[in-house]
Amino acid sequence: MADQSLISARGLVKRFGDFTAVDGIDLEVAPGEAFGFLGPNGAGKSSTMRMIGCVSTPTAGELRILGMDPVRDGTRIRARLGVCPQLDNLDPDLSVRENLTTYARYFGVSRAEARRRADELLEFVQLSDRANGKVEPLSGGMKRRLTIARAMVNEPDLVLLDEPTTGLDPQARHLVWERLFRLKQRGTTLVLTTHYMDEAEQLCDRLVVMDGGKIVAEGSPRALIENYSTAEVVELRFADGLDSNAQYAAKLDGIGERVDPLPDRVLLYADDGDAAVAEVHRRGLSPASVLVRRSTLEDVFLHLTGRTLVD
Repeated sequence: MADQSLISARGLVKRFGDFTAVDGIDLEVAPGEAFGFLGPNGAGKSSTMRMIGCVSTPTAGELRILGMDPVRDGTRIRARLGVCPQLDNLDPDLSVRENLTTYARYFGVSRAEARRRADELLEFVQLSDRANGKVEPLSGGMKRRLTIARAMVNEPDLVLLDEPTTGLDPQARHLVWERLFRLKQRGTTLVLTTHYMDEAEQLCDRLVVMDGGKIVAEGSPRALIENYSTAEVVELRFADGLDSNAQYAAKLDGIGERVDPLPDRVLLYADDGDAAVAEVHRRGLSPASVLVRRSTLEDVFLHLTGRTLVD
């Protein structure tokens, strides 16, 4: 697989002084794949993405991007990458179309071809009617779609997206998801970081969960759920809650695979949620509310990385 991979890493390390941000990870990204990085703050996602984007040099290990060495061939690699940063950095002094045509010129694209690509991409991201307007009046979702269009203007082999929908409202998020899904259908290889578990489930063919600079799990969203969680989760809320939830969790021990007491509810992980609820009542417990739902990638993420907030 390594010979066919657009990204191949072996024992990849990134240190900043005494701090190890990325601690010996291995990964492969195949052509046409949508690959995701999940992890809490400080997990090493951004440091890995910066090395893939050829803007940060690996400390140790082997990294190949598009079959090339990013240290020796960084300029050639960057010419074939599309990058959508976490914060939009569009030029407010240029029109919407000019943001694309000017950027295309950096890659040696002719003026006529730059205009053709810009018009095609603006139609793709549903911004054709804004082509001659300025950037500033655009909504957050429109700016995000324009940034994605700009990342595609050099017809890249690989597109890097850092938190592509952070700060967007639900409607804008779903429209961006739709555009990214269309890129997947075209065979574009996507590599993204995200804090949204539903986004990872929607977009990623495969992903890794990072914590403390290491990869702690890898697979498709469905495979990760099957391997690290149960088919269903029962959410139990008790009237006296809060400090009592830990006591309730002790009384639920043995029902399902595990019990997770939270400040506002108790989570009971079981393959058969209805059977677990029946057992809860047989033990004489009377929760104020009961919700049985399917297990999600968020359950996997919190199980692997913990619930402690990392600044």
